Amino acid sequence: MNKTIYALGFFDGVHIGHRALLSACRRLAAEHGCAAGVVTFASHPDTLVLGNTPRLIITLQDREWLLREKFHMDVVETLPFDARMRAMPWRDFLEMLMDGHDAAGFVCGEDFRFGRMGQGNAPLLAGFCAGRGLPCAVIPEQAIGGIRVSSTYIRRQIETGDMATAVKFLGHPHILSGQVIHGHRLGRRLGIPTANLRLADGLAVPKFGVYACRALVEGKTYPAVTNIGTRPTVDGQDITVEPWILDYAGDLYGKKIILELYQFLRPERKFPSLEALKEEIHRNAEQTRALTERLPEGWGFK
Repeated sequence: MNKTIYALGFFDGVHIGHRALLSACRRLAAEHGCAAGVVTFASHPDTLVLGNTPRLIITLQDREWLLREKFHMDVVETLPFDARMRAMPWRDFLEMLMDGHDAAGFVCGEDFRFGRMGQGNAPLLAGFCAGRGLPCAVIPEQAIGGIRVSSTYIRRQIETGDMATAVKFLGHPHILSGQVIHGHRLGRRLGIPTANLRLADGLAVPKFGVYACRALVEGKTYPAVTNIGTRPTVDGQDITVEPWILDYAGDLYGKKIILELYQFLRPERKFPSLEALKEEIHRNAEQTRALTERLPEGWGFK
């Protein structure tokens, strides 16, 4: 089995700060003839360490998909963060990765903490690797316009509707994914057939409103104008994610969709009539077409 050099972290959102770690990991792996890997966790460490669980940017499944498909990591090891992991001394954690996961080197951010009570840190990791003759890289924090790139900052932008800034700090579109479920068929009656996705539990909820998106369906991308909210014009209650996938013809029920969210277009509001709602959605669709046509080559996950 190939030895692996691992980037260490939680990687929620897989933002441009994470990208710096992953790029360094791939470079080290190529230099030393190893696979490039990631060690992440199935649940957020704060759940056990601090007793609170932050809302996540993306699901575990989407995190693993991004790491493999977008960032081209050869190995993604998702470990449980349980009582045993919480109590494990930092040196034992690294030994466990070497013995059980063929680790041959490590990459981390300069603020990375690990092991029991967070006693492990980047200098200790570098010293451990130096003593074992293992390759190691410690990556400085990344910033845009003087603002530190972090999952916490990006999460706040998503929740307040500043999707354009969230996308800038992610370095790629924000994604939501899921299987299409049956809805109320109102869109179909309006001539605007929407798909319906259930927002996964534990995720940061984007500000209610309409977003310019693209939808990835069966390997193809389509512009999609998407409402996230409770549909106040028809007295809705539950939070729904409803993309109208432009130019798509066919039955979507049961199919998996990956939504790429790019820009917040307008807040959700109650319209005086369904006809007024329909007119506004068509205007939003044209905005979405214009935005997605301007996207640089290579953006998104086509």
